[in-house]
Amino acid sequence: MRPIRVLLCLLLLAPAARAQTVAEVYKRVRDSVVTVRTLERGPAKSAAGATAFLGLGSGVIIDASGWALTAAHVVQTAEAVAVELASGEEIEARVVASEPLVDLALLKLERVPAKLVAAKSGDSSLVEIGEQVFVVGAPLGISQSLSVGHVSGKREANALFGGFESAELIQTDAAINTGNSGGPMFNMKGEVVGIVSSILSRSGGFEGIGFAISSNTARRLLTERPPWTGLEGIMVAGELAALLNFPQPVGLLVQRVASGSPAAAMGIRGGSVEATIEDEKILLGGDVILEVAGVKLSETGAGAKIRTLISGRTRGERISVVVLRGGGRVELIYTVP
Repeated sequence: MRPIRVLLCLLLLAPAARAQTVAEVYKRVRDSVVTVRTLERGPAKSAAGATAFLGLGSGVIIDASGWALTAAHVVQTAEAVAVELASGEEIEARVVASEPLVDLALLKLERVPAKLVAAKSGDSSLVEIGEQVFVVGAPLGISQSLSVGHVSGKREANALFGGFESAELIQTDAAINTGNSGGPMFNMKGEVVGIVSSILSRSGGFEGIGFAISSNTARRLLTERPPWTGLEGIMVAGELAALLNFPQPVGLLVQRVASGSPAAAMGIRGGSVEATIEDEKILLGGDVILEVAGVKLSETGAGAKIRTLISGRTRGERISVVVLRGGGRVELIYTVP
C-alpha cells in the first residue's frame, strides 16, 4: 500500500477530538466567578440624611494574586465593596481602577485566600456571530447561575448609548438579569471574552438582548489603569443640555458621589431631586462637570485627552475640574495624594 494511502487510512480511523459540553466547561471555570456586594448611599430623602442601600453584581477573578474585574456601575459610588467567592467566603475589596464610560472596573481583594482560581482571558476579536457562549453570575442574587446563548452581534458602545468613549460590545441572547452585571461571558474554550454590562429591556428583566464589554476592551483598562473617582454621572448633550442651560454642548451631570472618594474630597456634589426625562429616571440639582484638566467635555476625543492628562499625575500635583453650580462656573481643585 502506498504511503499516502496508508496515511489517509490512519487519519480516517483516528478518533475525532470530542468537543467539550457546556457542563464540562462550566465545571472548569465556575470557581473563578464571584458575587460583588456593595454598600451605597442614595440622595437624602429628608432631613435625616441620605438613605443606605445594598448593591449587587458579579465579577471574575483574573489573577490568583487577588485581582478581579466587574462592571463600573456596580462599584462606582460604593461606600464599601465585598467579594463573595464560589466557596461562600466573603472578602473585602477596593476599587483600584474604573472607567465608567466603558463600564469596567478593576478590584483588588484585601486578603488573598489559598488556591484562588483565576479565569483565562480570550481574544474577543476572534469571537464570531453565531458562536455559542455562556454567562455565569448572580442574577437576582442567585450566585453561580449559568445561562447559555449565542453571539447575536458585535457593536460599538457609543453607537448605542451615546457619550464620547468607544468600546466594543458583544451582543448575546444568553439570559442576563439584575445581578449579572460585571460577570464573565465565556467561550467554549473556557476563556473570558466579555464582561456583562447591560440589557436592553422595557420591563427591567431579560428580553433577549444583552451586552458584554469585550475582553480586549477590558485588557486596555488593565493596561491604562484609569483612577477610580467615586463619581456617577450622565453625559448630557444637544437639546437636553440646552434645556438644562448648560453653557456648552456637552456636560457630565453628576448623580451620586461616594463619601471618602476623590470626587468627594474635591467637593463635587451629587443630585438630590428625582426627575423623569424621556422615561429615564435621573437626579437633578448636582454639579455639571464642564472641564477636567483644561479639557472641555465638548471637545472631540475629550475622554482620551483627559485620561492621558491625569493618568501620569504624581503625588502632590493638582487637577482642576470646572463645574456648573447654581448657574455659575466653579473651579474645584484635587491634589493627588
